[in-house]
Amino acid sequence: MIQKFSEANYEIVDFEEFADIYIINTCTVTNMSDRKSRQMLRRAKELNSNSVVVAVGCYAQVAKADLEKIEEIDLILGTNEKKDIVNYIEQYLSNNEENVQLDDVLHNPEYSDFGVISYTEKTRAVIKVQDGCDRFCSYCIIPYARGRVRSRNPQSVIEEITKIAEKGIKEVVITGIHIASYGKDFKTDYKLIDLLEDINKIDGIERIRLRFNRATFNFR
Repeated sequence: MIQKFSEANYEIVDFEEFADIYIINTCTVTNMSDRKSRQMLRRAKELNSNSVVVAVGCYAQVAKADLEKIEEIDLILGTNEKKDIVNYIEQYLSNNEENVQLDDVLHNPEYSDFGVISYTEKTRAVIKVQDGCDRFCSYCIIPYARGRVRSRNPQSVIEEITKIAEKGIKEVVITGIHIASYGKDFKTDYKLIDLLEDINKIDGIERIRLRFNRATFNFR
């Protein structure tokens, strides 16, 4: 999302600085994350009462009714709306009306691809290749917040990592909601191991990490 704003000539500042627009990328894994998201949304308006405060992400996706009760929020966007966030904000600024945009992630079979992302502040790049989960565990809200398993087109992944390698970054972290399911939704027999083998062929990439929730595995 930072890259999208940078490309549209917005100035990026730290959250605690005075800003015209505040984006809070919300989480909803636990009640604590819900509460912290609400606190941050209210905090943003305290920093600048005339700012546009945007709730985006998982908590926004599943708790629209709760967020609509918070007066400090101007715009509510779901998980799939992130890639078009600049357009949604500029539309809001044009009509200055409360707005809610939430895709039905449970019934959307397409991976929401941001395209090639070259922005990074780190020596390694985190590359998301998969979204959603089909498990529907009784204790987990993830499928309702992120939808079913959707895999990113491998060509898009390779293109992004190639661009990143050209900038001198030698390490990539491959991540997703349930990356072991990568390729499950493809019509072709292309799985996670196939993607890793293709990434390994990219000049300049010396280390590949796999991030499974809290566990991380390294490959050299």
